Amino acid sequence: MDVLEAALRWIHVVAGVVWIGLLYFFNFVNSAFAPTMDGETKKKVVPQLMPRALYWFRWGAAWTWVTGVLLLLLVFYHGSVALDGAASWNGLALVMVALTFLMPAAYDVFARGGIGKDNRLLAGVALATVTILIFAYQGAGFSYRGYTIHVGTLFGTTMAMNVWMRIWPAQRRIITAIRDGQAPNPADAGLAGTRSKHNTYMSVPLIWMMLNQHTITFAGSWVGLVGAIAIGWGATYFLYQKAAKVPGF
Repeated sequence: MDVLEAALRWIHVVAGVVWIGLLYFFNFVNSAFAPTMDGETKKKVVPQLMPRALYWFRWGAAWTWVTGVLLLLLVFYHGSVALDGAASWNGLALVMVALTFLMPAAYDVFARGGIGKDNRLLAGVALATVTILIFAYQGAGFSYRGYTIHVGTLFGTTMAMNVWMRIWPAQRRIITAIRDGQAPNPADAGLAGTRSKHNTYMSVPLIWMMLNQHTITFAGSWVGLVGAIAIGWGATYFLYQKAAKVPGF
């Protein structure tokens, strides 16, 4: 089991580096560079660059999610650290596990609606929802590590869903249109850009959640987790502001 866990962690981290590294390239580098290309340049560059980048992007996401779920099963369920020592699996705990994997569908509904058009409002709703979920996890008997990794699983599942079900299909249509000399559908550009930005914001606190074993003594409470999410989102906002000001030669 120790060898299996080590192997899964290695694959999980390497795949995550590939995925999140490209996510940051798209959001902090390419988002500022792409508007500087004229139509002919885009027609030459985009069909050659983006399919290659998006290949590693989406498969990095897939491998990160699959190995993450396997680690959840191995470390937290088989290893019995999801629940507090005195707690045992009950109906509410099982409901919370189910919600962990079902909440991304609720996010998708909100993101497509009016709330999704206002990032600050969506962030406020998301933070309030996560806080409620944390209290529910605690009520079901989850430990700090248990509810932290399940919120991380919720974020990671949402991000992987965005990649495969929203960003990649939209980008495929955009690339095809540019290759054929047509104007991409603005709705596709808006969808891919918005979901990619949401993923960027979720990625920073997600890394905190992945390190949950090392944050217990520092901030092993729901306040620390909610605070880490808020700080992560603030830091991401700062990075976006900085990225827009980085000049080319």
